[in-house]
Amino acid sequence: MAEAEETSLKDKGNEFFKAGNYLKAAALYTQAIKQDPSNPTLYSNRAAAFLQLVKLSKALADAEMTITLNPQWEKGYFRKGCILEAMERYDDALSAFQTALQYNPQSAEVLRKIKRISQLAKDKQRAQEIENMRSNVDMAKHLDALKSEMSEKYGSEECWKDAFSFLVETMETAVKSWHETSKVDARVYFLLDKEKTDTEKYAPAVNIDKAFESPHTHSSCFSFLRQYAEDSFSSAACLVAPKSIISYPQVWKGQGSRKWKHGQHDGFFVQFESPLVRKLWFIPSSNEKGQVLCRDPEALDISAHEVLPRIFKEKLSGS
Repeated sequence: MAEAEETSLKDKGNEFFKAGNYLKAAALYTQAIKQDPSNPTLYSNRAAAFLQLVKLSKALADAEMTITLNPQWEKGYFRKGCILEAMERYDDALSAFQTALQYNPQSAEVLRKIKRISQLAKDKQRAQEIENMRSNVDMAKHLDALKSEMSEKYGSEECWKDAFSFLVETMETAVKSWHETSKVDARVYFLLDKEKTDTEKYAPAVNIDKAFESPHTHSSCFSFLRQYAEDSFSSAACLVAPKSIISYPQVWKGQGSRKWKHGQHDGFFVQFESPLVRKLWFIPSSNEKGQVLCRDPEALDISAHEVLPRIFKEKLSGS
């Protein structure tokens, strides 16, 4: 009699499981287990119900019990693998599926799982690498050539170090903003003179989002910035502007040396201005594993692609 009743509880549980009522199915499997506590199939079925209910630690305990009661049965290892997969413990899941395969080498289902988990593990590792790249932004390592050029032209270490740190900080802040919001504001940042600048009157950043609307706004913005740099006693300036805003001048529509060779990537420009050194970079951005990632800065020829004309009057080295 108990045998028939146990079967009927299990069968009822299976019917509820198929109908998607996993809570009811789990309850029926629990009743059946009370009557037949050493039946691995019941634990395996309840593990499947718990997995659907996302009660993962309970599901895992049932899968382990299935394996204990019948160590030769692939189903216990298969259940365990599926639960570990849901927990994103891919290495452990892979090893459970590989054990399942030993007991049933013909199982297409297990082979499919092994292939999928290997891919998920790779994806997870790549997502982690991207997260690390996003959070450990280090622009200075891309600017070694600039560092030696500046130390040569500036002579005094103090002068070029300030300007170099100012550029690195501006670049890194822009990259972090892009990572968080997928945008940067079009601005020119100024390296003000701590002693001479009237900070009540001159802020360290100027918005230039209207500068690229027409040749007229571009030229009046540029004249304003030139005057601003002079009146604020700034020693350097750094423009940051998203590629999307620049309809004028259309730097990548030109021919010859001005032709845009940097693909369709979204991203932003960073233009460094000082009396001795002018530089321009494009920082491309891509989406990978659902995350926005800035790529390494690409140095551009400023004579072909300048986003703004020269802001400071040119000084020759050493003068």
